[in-house]
Amino acid sequence: MAKNKCPDCPECMPAWLAAFGDLMSLLLCFFVLLLSMSSMDAKKVSEAIGSLSGAMSVLEGGAKTEISKLRIQESTPIESQTETSEAVNRISQAVLDANEMMEKGHGPAISVEEAEEGFVINLPSSLLFKVGSATIENEDALLFLKRIALIIEQLPNEMDIMVKGHTDNAPLGKNSPYKDNWELSSSRAIAVLKELINDGVKPDRISAAGYAEFSPIATNATAEGRERNRRVEISFYGRKSSKEAGDKKSILDKAAVAK
Repeated sequence: MAKNKCPDCPECMPAWLAAFGDLMSLLLCFFVLLLSMSSMDAKKVSEAIGSLSGAMSVLEGGAKTEISKLRIQESTPIESQTETSEAVNRISQAVLDANEMMEKGHGPAISVEEAEEGFVINLPSSLLFKVGSATIENEDALLFLKRIALIIEQLPNEMDIMVKGHTDNAPLGKNSPYKDNWELSSSRAIAVLKELINDGVKPDRISAAGYAEFSPIATNATAEGRERNRRVEISFYGRKSSKEAGDKKSILDKAAVAK
């Protein structure tokens, strides 16, 4: 008796497989659209990449998958730089807003400049004080200082602030409550410092100093130059670590070694 021949298999793919392929393509397009419309948080992405690298044992230190305290400390400066850059952008925007609010064309405006270890906000004295006075009376200037204080609270803890008062070389009048430009510049710096502290800045990370007329940024031979020299600077700089401070020997230590 002859055996029945098996029927030939169909040449095309099963219907369910075609439907499944279409479904996968639609899901892929859906997630691509979600990704394109989402906003990336660089800090969270960096943390996710670090966690993934640790789980795959490719971090320094062998097969450890747990991030040690040392690694967290080493990554802190990168995060601090990002936070500082964002703070500088916010301060720059605050300066632009303040200059728009205050009267233009009546002297120098507030400016932000880069410094060796940070950045500096330059506040013309005419926007803060009356002639020969160290009392802040401009409401717009007070609002600007409040905004700066809010930004300072979000800066890294290793970022310190120094308020510096400057004057021109003109002597004070006989009726002035201040003996000389040293007292006037110091009093103005302290007035700004106290206002920032009242607005929430921690006292242990801010200081003040007066430089009188001895740190000019323009000539004192013209009225415009003297007006530029009358200013208060808010300097932001990084605090040196104890290790860096210990590496540098003082003059007395060097003298003792020389003996």
